[in-house]
Amino acid sequence: MTGQLEGKVSLITGGGSGIGKASALAFAREGSKVVVADVNVEGGEQTVRLIQDTGGEATFVRADVSNSGDVSDMVSHAVQTYNRLDCAFNNAGISGGRGRIHEYTEDDWSRVLNINLTGVWLCMKYEIIQMLKQGGGAIVNTASVMGLVGGSRSPAYGATKHGVVGLTKTGAVDYAQEAIRINAVCPGYIRTPMIEQGILSDPVAEERVVSRHPMHRLGTPEEIAEAVVWLCSDAASFVTGHAMTVDGGYVAW
Repeated sequence: MTGQLEGKVSLITGGGSGIGKASALAFAREGSKVVVADVNVEGGEQTVRLIQDTGGEATFVRADVSNSGDVSDMVSHAVQTYNRLDCAFNNAGISGGRGRIHEYTEDDWSRVLNINLTGVWLCMKYEIIQMLKQGGGAIVNTASVMGLVGGSRSPAYGATKHGVVGLTKTGAVDYAQEAIRINAVCPGYIRTPMIEQGILSDPVAEERVVSRHPMHRLGTPEEIAEAVVWLCSDAASFVTGHAMTVDGGYVAW
């Protein structure tokens, strides 16, 4: 039995930890050759080793998604290594500082926008250029439930994730007739290093966040990875412009 992504070449940003790492492993399990990109060299190279240890094919490239030169080189690396690019998961992002709008600093605002929104746009730009050359592909962007509803004290994060949903829908419309499908995944609160260093370091805050999910638990990176695999696979061939919630019911409540 072949995997859902057998013979595909996939690029995953933020692949050194959390959702990106879990997705890279899932893509490899499903038969894809994987290009792991991250600013975290140690984490990215560890993900590649884990894939190779299970018999998969993978390569690492250091890339800052807010830098257009890095992004262009990242896509070129994928094509030079594996000759094409079939799937891309634009997952790299940061949470940024916290505060109400009038308290938020311009530096924090610019940093979050540069990585979370401009970074996704740059990745899409260069991925689409390659996919147009080869006749199609599938792109998934990481948005968030905070791209669908309002959240407290995270103006830049919320703005960027709403922006990712809009950018996803715009791209889906623009390239639908050129065999490029573009979707987004909107996770609820997931047990990733970013969440563990923040909310989950406080038991009271953790319980408050958990209680917002009807399933009364947080998600795992692996649960998001499975959704991304499906969106990139041929099983989702008629799905484009969709912002898929994987959130334990968070936005339904």
